[in-house]
Amino acid sequence: MGSTADPGPIDISVLYDQDNHISSAIWDGQERGVLRCHEHSSMLEQWKLTAKQIELVEKAGFGYFRTIPTISLDNSLISALVERWRRETNTFHLPVGEMTITLEDVALLLGLPIDGKPVMGVTRTPGKVCENLLGKVPEDLNGGMVKLTWLKECFSKCPEDAPVEEIERHTRAYLLYLVGCTIFSTTTGNKVSVMYLPLFEKFDEAGKFAWGAAALAFLYRALGNASLKSQSTISGSLTLLQCWSYYRLNVGNPKFNDEPNDGCFPFALRWKGRASGPRSNSNIVSYRKALDSLQHSDVKWLPYKDLDSSSSVGDIKESLILRASKTVLICFDKAERHLPDRCLRQFGVLQPVPLDVPRWERKIRALDQGSDLSKEAELQLKGKNQAELREWLERRLRIVQVEEVVDEIKYMEWYERITRKFVGRPESLESEFQRIVAAMREIADIADSFPADRMDSRDRKSLDDIKNAAHKSLMDLVGDSKKGRRKIATKRKREDDPTIKDDY
Repeated sequence: MGSTADPGPIDISVLYDQDNHISSAIWDGQERGVLRCHEHSSMLEQWKLTAKQIELVEKAGFGYFRTIPTISLDNSLISALVERWRRETNTFHLPVGEMTITLEDVALLLGLPIDGKPVMGVTRTPGKVCENLLGKVPEDLNGGMVKLTWLKECFSKCPEDAPVEEIERHTRAYLLYLVGCTIFSTTTGNKVSVMYLPLFEKFDEAGKFAWGAAALAFLYRALGNASLKSQSTISGSLTLLQCWSYYRLNVGNPKFNDEPNDGCFPFALRWKGRASGPRSNSNIVSYRKALDSLQHSDVKWLPYKDLDSSSSVGDIKESLILRASKTVLICFDKAERHLPDRCLRQFGVLQPVPLDVPRWERKIRALDQGSDLSKEAELQLKGKNQAELREWLERRLRIVQVEEVVDEIKYMEWYERITRKFVGRPESLESEFQRIVAAMREIADIADSFPADRMDSRDRKSLDDIKNAAHKSLMDLVGDSKKGRRKIATKRKREDDPTIKDDY
């Protein structure tokens, strides 16, 4: 494939925003490098929860989620995935077809509830909210945002003998901190919006919200923003994004120090014991090449089929039907489309050509003053421009129906026309060869620079083995290159004179 090959899309009816997408800038030689990835969960372990607090956290719907440790982010992998994300369809456009993070992934990877009331709230004064629900107000409550460091300093250790009201305040602060440094992390820095705090006023009521659906809406929005050429940062649940990739794609997966934690729930815990050493493909260019050349065999279409027998999954199994709901995901004013009909192979069925995606307004109006969310939602249904909320309330009526007869050849023919085939410019064989030769020479030079006279016999033998392997690889590469050039020259001569025979 030459460097001038058209990466598409040929038909721009689906990816109509191509000119603003990061892949256009990369194709024009305008690399933006690795995204700044914002998750702030490294200090979570400093919170010491009492048994009563843990009970309240579980009631609020975060019992499983709080057990997920900080997972080191691979910013290069995340950046390469973002280059494949399309906000027009809320899917990754990969060589094998469209894929996405679904409600099933959120439920199984993070253990968050994906069914329930939409995560919305009423407009309240931030200072009064903090005073009523936390018992104190930070001095620098700017723009309705509170610093995570302030929450940790004031509430990270609850006295064992604290009265009930104080325990509840400490737990609300923890929950606000938890969502603010993970699923609702922002690019504005070490802060979280106070608007989530009223949802934790009553812990039993907090447990009735679809926190997983809100987390996915937030991540979809973050991916869409980061996929634009004008952006350089990304936030939201990047742990969800990275673990989704680890489960689904054979690209950049870390090796394990110990056996995988397959018996644990949520499934993100599988990566708790991963190796912390360097990865084999740890830069954005190599990840981009791997995604550009992704094969069907590199995809794990059904990664959970041997894992969802876990006893813990029983709590959420009934809600997993929503993985195939073509609905709208809501997180306060954010409304994002969940389009499983475009990724049916992730559910073990064949993929037909999906329906067109209408362009949609990604915001919904904030609720006015009030306290009863269910009544407010009901009133909003009678208002204008609230189709998004109606779709969520009808989510179980919107389960995608699987077609009995599907021709995936037609799907791939259609997909080839509407997709962006690759992000990086294809590298010529000659430049790839030169890059490999340069790398092998560098290895040989480094080996030659070691002072062999200061080593014991075993280390000297190991060093000699490295040198010999590097030099042999270099000789093989040069030999293969000469043979290849000879073969091409003979082929050209034979085309001019058919009587000439091969001489190798």
